[in-house]
Amino acid sequence: MTISELQQVTKVDTSRKRKPRLDTLSRILRYAVTRLIGLFVAIVVGVYLTILIANMGGHVDNIRKAQIRESVVMAIMGMQDQARLTPEEIVQFQESMVALEEQRLGLDKPFFIRSFIYLRQALTLRLGRSEQLVSDSGSREVRNIIMERLPATLVLFGTAQLLLFFTAVFAALFLSRRYGGWIDRLVVALTPTSAAPGWFYGMFLILVFASLLRLLPFGGMVDAPPPKETIPYLLSLVKHMILPVAAIIVSSIFLTIYSWRTFFLIYSSEDYVEMAKAKGLPSNMIERRYVLRPTLPTIITSFALMVIGLWTGAIVLETVFGWPGLGRLLYQAIGAYDTPVIVGSTVIYAYLLGVTVFLLDIIYALVDPRVKVGAGGARA
Repeated sequence: MTISELQQVTKVDTSRKRKPRLDTLSRILRYAVTRLIGLFVAIVVGVYLTILIANMGGHVDNIRKAQIRESVVMAIMGMQDQARLTPEEIVQFQESMVALEEQRLGLDKPFFIRSFIYLRQALTLRLGRSEQLVSDSGSREVRNIIMERLPATLVLFGTAQLLLFFTAVFAALFLSRRYGGWIDRLVVALTPTSAAPGWFYGMFLILVFASLLRLLPFGGMVDAPPPKETIPYLLSLVKHMILPVAAIIVSSIFLTIYSWRTFFLIYSSEDYVEMAKAKGLPSNMIERRYVLRPTLPTIITSFALMVIGLWTGAIVLETVFGWPGLGRLLYQAIGAYDTPVIVGSTVIYAYLLGVTVFLLDIIYALVDPRVKVGAGGARA
């Protein structure tokens, strides 16, 4: 074979290798775009329903109009030149002031039209100013209020979810090796305790460790006043996180361990695991390669559903512990009928849930070789 023929064959082989890679990349991109579009549509529908519910189908607008009229009447009554005006002029001036204020707030348009305008603003978090709430920095901008509370929620629930995941995985593996032991029976007996939410255990933890033993703070994120140096601030943050993180973990740990331990037991009895044991492979390698990895898709699905449940329970949990996060902000906004903050908080939660579901699909392809992303199904 000549050198030119050899170079031609090499080019053909290289092009053949590149083509499957490009096909795989384009398939993954198409799948990712399709999933993102589907999730975005779901988010839009959910946010629009939230707008309708938060405004009570437009009833909140009537309440705001009544508040505007009341404030205008009180302002006119306090004017010194009121006595110089006739009753007709006072009524005319009052109506003009009310109309200007309603126009400034967009209340002069029908609610159906305003709902779609509000939807566009909500999806971009351009919700204007809050009606009742103020951020710690004194800003009334909804975006600033939400972004100020978001890190606190991410720190609390991110820490709790990571600890819960790794603790449950290692504990489930440990129990799968000691099936029927007293620890295994104890975990099975404590599984029904996961029926109660995290805030329920949070109240008991506060009663014991904060009120009776006085070992930990009742709530909040850091001490008051907050430490100015970095290390004392972090230590104060960790101290305040112990009780809420413990409440989240206690509310889910036993059921999670029981479920995942059952999955490990099922996969441990497969034929390929018995063959690996017959070959004399180390037990750690068997657990890691032949038990843990094929179980990961099921575990990740269970964990993702649990994460979504924890997000939805953030409102009461953060309120119980006085944690300055999105959950407590949403609770305060609902109590104050602050529609912009309610919608903005819901949008953030919708985005967080959408990202969770999207990452779940991507992680499937990484941990399970049977999943072929974007191929319209799975391969065995």
